[in-house]
Parts: sequence; C-alpha cells; structure tokens
Amino acid sequence: MEDLYAYDAYCFDLDGTIYIDQMRLPGVKSLIGSLRERSKRLLFLTNTSVHTREDCHERLLRLDIPCRLEEILTAGYVAGMYLAEHAPHAKVMVIGEEALRKELRFFGLTLTNDPDAATHVLVGMDRLFNYDKLHLAARAVRHGANLLAVNPDTCCPVQGDVIPDTGALLKAIEAASEQQVEVVVGKPSSYYAAKAFQLLKAERERCLMVGDRLETDILFGKLNGMKTALVLTGISAEEDIARMNIIPDYIWTSLQFSSQEKASIES
Repeated sequence: MEDLYAYDAYCFDLDGTIYIDQMRLPGVKSLIGSLRERSKRLLFLTNTSVHTREDCHERLLRLDIPCRLEEILTAGYVAGMYLAEHAPHAKVMVIGEEALRKELRFFGLTLTNDPDAATHVLVGMDRLFNYDKLHLAARAVRHGANLLAVNPDTCCPVQGDVIPDTGALLKAIEAASEQQVEVVVGKPSSYYAAKAFQLLKAERERCLMVGDRLETDILFGKLNGMKTALVLTGISAEEDIARMNIIPDYIWTSLQFSSQEKASIES
C-alpha cells in the first residue's frame, strides 16, 4: 500500500465518510489524529445544504474530531459565494431549508418567494418539498429565472436508510419547467475545487480526496487533479466502479485500517 501520509493535504467528505447522522464512522478519529500529528492540511468538503458550516463544525466537535470552522466548506456556503461573485443583486428563490437560506444571507443576498420577481432559483435538499414548491419554482424558471443547484446528489445516506437529496428535486423542477439546470455548485464542480484549493494552499497533485460517492467525491478529485480514495461506508459500492467507469486510486472498506495495512502505511 502506498504511503498514506505522502500527501500534503487531505480533503474529506462528511456524510458517509466521516459520519452518518450522529455516528462517527470506524477509524476516523485515529486517522484524523495521525494526520494532525504530521501537520497535514485538512479540509472537510460536504455537499450538504441542510446544515451550515457552523452546524457541521459543532457536529464534528461533538464526535470528538477537532477542527476549525475555516476547515469546512458546505455546498450551501459555496453557493452563496458563487451568487455573491456572479450575481450579487440577484433575487433568489430557495428550494431548500433554513440552513441554506442562512448561508445565503451571510453573503448579503436577497431572497424572495415571489416567482415573478425571482432572478434565480437555487435548489437544495428540502425535506418539506411539495407540489406548491414545485409549481412556484417551475413558474419562476419559465419566467426567466436562472436555475441553479447546490449539488447533484440524488440521495443521501442516513442510519439504516438512503433518502432523496437535491438531485431528485432538481429533476422534478427541470421536468416541470422544461429547462435544464445552468450551474451545479457543489462537488464535482471546478468552482468548488477552486475555493478548496484557495484554502489548502497546496498543489493539486499533492492532495488526496477521500469520499464515499463515485460521481461526486471521486469524480471531483479526478476532474480537479487530485488523487482519490473511495471509502465503502456510504453510497457507492465496489461494483459501481466498472458500471460508472470512475476509477479511484484507492478503495478502502473503511477508515479503520487493519494492523497489516497500518504497518504497510507507516513503513
């Protein structure tokens, strides 16, 4: 096994990689601690839109994973950055939850529920999504609003289940409005990667992306010049690799390595 500690910087997905709900996944504390001891640069990159950066920070601390707020990027926060940079005077209709609205308000963006006034419709995960929201979002897009999505994830792992995520709602809005999404901000986008590299201050090829989803985490790493490790504790299974033709550099059952693997890593 190649030296795990050979990289300068490490990017970790959260849901399905570091934790599921309020459960820390096996090996996480030990691995993060080992990387900290070696003064490696860390970022936690999540496609969530139902938790703010502060929420994720508090959860990591509760799970005994020390980190700084500045080491966390959520796709909702990055969506706020994107709109603040590209459409600072936008009137944004949000299909999503309060955490996403909070991230957007942090950047001083204007939110609206009026489909005739909206210049942009931003779609995130919304566990209270209904027919009225679908109608209003589709109406706004039909009237000329730009359609954006926080992430492309169609589902999200929770303890004992998998639930619909942003991508599933986005497909409904695309069908109802007869328009395609213009921008997807979260992983695997190059915009998200650019913001991550600004924080890491490391060469791309010296970074390792660790995640549980091939089409977001691993593709994100591959498209943006990083090495990649698929961990089989979340969405993607090993048999998905050939079907999707997205090939990670490493495949790990979990972040809890056996004694033999640890000896190989540390040799």
